[in-house]
Amino acid sequence: MNGPGHVKLPTVLVIDDEVRSQEALRRTLEEDFEVLCASSAEEGMEIMGREASVRGVQIILCDQRMPGMSGVEFLKEARSRWPDAVRIILSGYTDAEDIITGVNEAGIWQYLLKPWQPEQMLLTLQRAAEVWRLQQDNQRLSLELRTAEPVLKRRVESKYDQVKQAFGLGGLVRAPGSPLNDVCDLVARVAPFDLSVTITGESGTGKEMVARAIHYESRRSAKPFVTENCGALPDTLLEAELFGHKRGAFTGAVEDRVGLFQQADGGTLFLDEIGETSPAFQVKLLRVLQEGEFRPLGSTRPVHVDVRVIAATNRDLEEEVRAGRFREDLYYRLATIPLHVPPLRERPMDLPLLAQKLLESSSRSLAKTVEGFTNEALACIAAYRWPGNVRELQNEILRMVALSDGRKLGADLMSPRVLRTPVGEVQAEEMAWLASLQGGLKERMDQLEMQVLKEAMIRQRWNKSKAARELGLSRVGLRSKLVRYGLEPA
Repeated sequence: MNGPGHVKLPTVLVIDDEVRSQEALRRTLEEDFEVLCASSAEEGMEIMGREASVRGVQIILCDQRMPGMSGVEFLKEARSRWPDAVRIILSGYTDAEDIITGVNEAGIWQYLLKPWQPEQMLLTLQRAAEVWRLQQDNQRLSLELRTAEPVLKRRVESKYDQVKQAFGLGGLVRAPGSPLNDVCDLVARVAPFDLSVTITGESGTGKEMVARAIHYESRRSAKPFVTENCGALPDTLLEAELFGHKRGAFTGAVEDRVGLFQQADGGTLFLDEIGETSPAFQVKLLRVLQEGEFRPLGSTRPVHVDVRVIAATNRDLEEEVRAGRFREDLYYRLATIPLHVPPLRERPMDLPLLAQKLLESSSRSLAKTVEGFTNEALACIAAYRWPGNVRELQNEILRMVALSDGRKLGADLMSPRVLRTPVGEVQAEEMAWLASLQGGLKERMDQLEMQVLKEAMIRQRWNKSKAARELGLSRVGLRSKLVRYGLEPA
């Protein structure tokens, strides 16, 4: 039962003349639903009438073959009296006439066959609950639109403006003189036109953010922006995700599914990691781009769509074409406008602004009030090369916020890899720094020793005992060196 403070579970009415079947359904559903049971259509009518004034019944799961009134006959009556309830019929017989009658006259949402599997049954009822919630939301929205259309219109426009500001060009953080400014200029020029764009760049550079900016700066901005990672799925599942499928098209296809191309109709479809797809899949994708139509798996009828496709990859597609791993005709179809996103190490002037932006989003997501970084932390952020680009910086700041106790993030919260590049990964810039040190061997060694001391103290949050143990020094010896190099904090 739902007590005070508990979320109200959706209610399902199970109507079945077999008590064992009732109990099996109750055990399957009781953790996610309030389950009511009836042994006949007449009893079901009584329960529906009684519950209508209390909590209501959101889902009716009714057996087809019962003494007296059949399941379809009951659901036809329920449709007229309680139209909001989602109606499901359960039958051990595949009677085509019953199915047609049930769908057309009783408004049955789903037709399930016996024997049923617990996992499938639970999933179907969870989806039915979501359908009911969406119906209620649509009814509320419809009422609001009728009674307060001018106010809602202003709200929608305001929300839309906020989304466009967040994901359009204004959402791409950059400083004056940033290499990203050239990218943004090109985005502003090509976004209004329905040209295919291929975005290249290292992993984590923000290729999806650039794709979103193109969408929200285009005439399609009020339509859906849909994404898919092509490298995360095998061909069969990727084809089903993009083109959709009919029930029974393959093992596990228990219901019809609308593909992402159809979901993105009128808008933009972003295909990430397009370079990971197989030549066989590339042929099917090329046909969709050329003809503007496709066939869902298991269907004989083509579906026409109007979609702008933006692709992205961290591979050199021209090299992939030369190596025969990527179709040349598909490459030229996708890359009408090639666009390259520079890595973070080439955008050092963007780091302070980007770090602050990521700090604000991390603070909101973790519900912690953090205002900024210490100068020491900003210096460490600027010195690191960020091989994982924006994604690595985002994860690092998220970690720092989670570990923080104060209002500013200090360098002591940073990962060891950020404070000091691991052995074997010394970069060209660091080698140049070593070569630029002035003075004789002793002066250069002193500078290196000071750097090692500073990194150790930052890692240990300026705890001298811990830093001394790490460096193999006595506490007195460590303090002497800190004073010598001017690292002793006030």
